[in-house]
Amino acid sequence: MLHSLFLQHSLLVAALILSSAGAHATDTKTALDTVKIEQLTGLKGKFSQEENVFKIGKPRTDVKIQVDKWMMPPFMGLGSWAAFTPAQNGEVIMTGDTVLFEDEVNPVMSVALDSDLEVTALHNHFFFDQPKVYFMHIGGKGTVSQLATGVKKMYDKVSEIRAAKPNPMTVFPAGTITQESKITAAPLEEIFGMKGESNNGMFKVTIGREATMHGVKVGKEMGVNTWAAFAGSDTQAVVDGDFVLLADELQSVLKIMQGGGINIVAIHQHMTQDQPHYLFIHYWGKGSAQDLAKTVKFALDKLSKYSITR
Repeated sequence: MLHSLFLQHSLLVAALILSSAGAHATDTKTALDTVKIEQLTGLKGKFSQEENVFKIGKPRTDVKIQVDKWMMPPFMGLGSWAAFTPAQNGEVIMTGDTVLFEDEVNPVMSVALDSDLEVTALHNHFFFDQPKVYFMHIGGKGTVSQLATGVKKMYDKVSEIRAAKPNPMTVFPAGTITQESKITAAPLEEIFGMKGESNNGMFKVTIGREATMHGVKVGKEMGVNTWAAFAGSDTQAVVDGDFVLLADELQSVLKIMQGGGINIVAIHQHMTQDQPHYLFIHYWGKGSAQDLAKTVKFALDKLSKYSITR
């Protein structure tokens, strides 16, 4: 009798587990509204039945691109794309890669962030490309309407920029920086709340974070650091540097830096065996030295405090 009851209970538990797993599998295998994605993006796509993924693409044909002095067809890797697949609770996951020129990167990144898309990487794919080409990887989870509309806004921003200036720009706006630097350190040290390093009129602060690699503790001097270097004058300065970030900190820091007029020029990793795993962004901004410092400090204040070292 006890054996029979135990067997019935085990079969019931197994049935519930299978039912739950089946419901979950059905939930993520929901049919995609491919017509809506095409309508919202204005682009035709292709559906992979095997992976339940719908993918739209947009080749860069508006500007001729040479790599190694060879005119490169878009088919060889010069196409923006976004792919959609169902997630839980009726939502969709989107990933994508966007082909951009230097003067398009930050305006398009702003549009992506404002549309609640994630910007997950920014880097080059080629050497000796003319004009220089960058690739911005994007992602997100939400409704088809939100994600597809965000992608469309990004592509529209690219078209707007190229319609205004058919040839990609070769400098950042906001004026030129004098070659001789005269940055006043004291106000910047007050903003950062720490002493910095001065050299030939330039100023730099470095803030470390803690990690382990191959079981060994590493930090600021091993390259696990955020730094900001200032040159030019107090009123017309340039700032450049790195930010070391946990994955959950990336989107908020990107928004803060862009909101303060600081351009993002790369997003990638520096290490592969670090725990926790860090991402790095590289940036370049022009303006008042104190305003730039306040933006960097505001972003620093958003980081987890447990691993910050000065």
